[in-house]
Amino acid sequence: MMIREPVVAGRFYPMDRESCLREIADMKPPADVAGLPERPVAGIVPHAGWMFSGETALTVLTVIKDRRTPKTFVVFGAAHRPVAHNAVFPSGGWETPLGIAEVDERLGREVLGRAGDLLAGDPHAHEGEHSIEVQVPLIQHLFPEARILPIAVPRGEGAVAMGRIVGRTISDLEADAVCLGSTDLTHYGPMYGFTPKGSGPEAVRWVREENDRRMLDLMVRMDAEAAVPEAADHRNACGAGAVAATMAAAREMGAERGCVVQYTTSFDVMREKLGRTDYDAIVGYAGVVF
Repeated sequence: MMIREPVVAGRFYPMDRESCLREIADMKPPADVAGLPERPVAGIVPHAGWMFSGETALTVLTVIKDRRTPKTFVVFGAAHRPVAHNAVFPSGGWETPLGIAEVDERLGREVLGRAGDLLAGDPHAHEGEHSIEVQVPLIQHLFPEARILPIAVPRGEGAVAMGRIVGRTISDLEADAVCLGSTDLTHYGPMYGFTPKGSGPEAVRWVREENDRRMLDLMVRMDAEAAVPEAADHRNACGAGAVAATMAAAREMGAERGCVVQYTTSFDVMREKLGRTDYDAIVGYAGVVF
């Protein structure tokens, strides 16, 4: 059995079981969010280090757990390294400090059989990538029996079509599965080479209220086709392909609208947790449920 070993444990999240559990316990998801679907079919989660975005990702998963206990999570991940195609990790498991999350091989075979050239079975496309890995221990903690189906999704025209096939397959098989799309939003600041509003309060306001808002509004109305062009034009999602695939899958599974359950930025986290206001990098983190 092919096992993917963790590559960002000890950096993005703790490298041992007890430390992972303590950090998860310290996260405080909102007690309740209005306007949520009775039976969520999908969500958007961020993928920075847990200190920055773990609570937002956990909020999405907690909302889902409060309403259902799916047997499988299809996780569409951003591709931060060059990846030539949409790529599923088709079999085996992913190891984390909380154990091994098994891959849903049956669902993987069905999706691969239907997707044709839109999806490749390529576990090597997941080497060195953190966008899916940081979600897996959170899934294991809340859904210890759940399997996963990791799919790397680069920005490309095939993301929506592939997402539709995944959603249709889940519906046709009546599979007890939820889809997650892993993305952060605007990456603003000198370290990212993106400072159209300079620095200071105006830059923070622009990221929160304008640039990230564009992508959040798109998620709420589930405009899958617009996600990749929007990110290309405004640099407000690093996992636009994953967002597009998730929304396309969610529509096939019956969702009609997204609900933002949490939004924050790295600037807010640095201010609230460390008391810093001189931080010159701003990355947006959104939790959305469909």
